Amino acid sequence: MSANYQCEGAPSAADLSRFRPMLEFRSRLLAATRDFFCRRGYLEVSTPLVVPTPALEQHIDAQPVGGAYLRTSPELHMKRLLAAGCDKIFQIGPCFRRGEFGSVHNPEFCMLEWYRTGADYRDVLAETRSLLLALAESVLGRSWFDCRGQRVDLAGDWQQLTVTSAFACAGWDPVVCFDAERFERDLLQRVEPRLPRDRAVALMDYPVQLAALAACREGPPPVAERWELYLAGLELANAFTELTDPVEQRRRFETCARERRADGRPVYPLDLEFLAALERGLPRCAGVALGLDRLLMLLAGALDLDAVLPFRAAGSSW
Repeated sequence: MSANYQCEGAPSAADLSRFRPMLEFRSRLLAATRDFFCRRGYLEVSTPLVVPTPALEQHIDAQPVGGAYLRTSPELHMKRLLAAGCDKIFQIGPCFRRGEFGSVHNPEFCMLEWYRTGADYRDVLAETRSLLLALAESVLGRSWFDCRGQRVDLAGDWQQLTVTSAFACAGWDPVVCFDAERFERDLLQRVEPRLPRDRAVALMDYPVQLAALAACREGPPPVAERWELYLAGLELANAFTELTDPVEQRRRFETCARERRADGRPVYPLDLEFLAALERGLPRCAGVALGLDRLLMLLAGALDLDAVLPFRAAGSSW
């Protein structure tokens, strides 16, 4: 399937009619995703779209709605389900992030998120490989796809590249000496352009300052058990071995709140119900958040989200 479904501004009836093949393609992808997880004993769950407090993360801003917020991720509610006794859960649904608009960003997007108890970030990386290979075989009838002038074979080798080794091209190691501004600049300008385009690449073992809700492994040097997955050079998924320590999680939330306040960004209240769930006990677990709109774009060979989304939010409205 090629990217022949561009629509600009408010789509006309003719524009929308041309989206029919893409809508059918998306429907098959969603069905194959649900089939994959159900066959593996996962329970599909649904959690609130409107939340009193989103997770406190340094670079993610929530969209206010009334006296609450549209969720940026279902993560906190899903972890509460794990703490209540669920062991393998997944969810497909919309998430919202303020200020994210562009060729591969939309302020409203479809997220696939799943969690397993008794697993770590390497376990869910292996499962992600199995998922993407199964989806490609289901919707394309093959293990490979062509996108952005590059063929990617999901059945081939998946490269695992640590942040330390990836940033050697920039002449420093963010794991040892972290600089947030330099990290973001060098990641976008120097590291990502050098990542292989012909295979899946997992960028692994992040600086502890970027742990967010991830568990950290003692060093030297200590690292966050986190990976981000790139396909054809596009960031597709983010995963953690999940932090289960309520004291450390509260400390991180409070630190993030101070940093956001200092930067003049909105500060959200602590999610006390989530912290209480951690105090009751969250088992060892790992989870993955994967952007389904981007995956659809890649498998369809599209160049941007306009080709796969019939309705796009206006950037100025967010």
